[in-house]
Amino acid sequence: MSKQLFPIGTVVMLEGGEKRLMIYGVLPINSEDGKAYDYIGCLYPEGFIDNEHCFLFNNEDIKNVEYLGYVDIEQQEFRTKVAEILDNESKSR
Repeated sequence: MSKQLFPIGTVVMLEGGEKRLMIYGVLPINSEDGKAYDYIGCLYPEGFIDNEHCFLFNNEDIKNVEYLGYVDIEQQEFRTKVAEILDNESKSR
């Protein structure tokens, strides 16, 4: 079964978090170690401040979804394509 990814604009609280984050990117790669994550987020409601205030996290780190981001046909098609890629990757392992 493929992983469901939240759309950009989704506001979440992470486990152990003190402040909400807004997802602004899906499937980012950490430039320091090459590891892939589900999301990159920034502080909510401040938005992007600088690179020191960006957070990489995965679905399992999310405690609560406070607001679901914008979903339209383009986002649904993107999510379908990403799910296919992730499914193919998991099958090839």
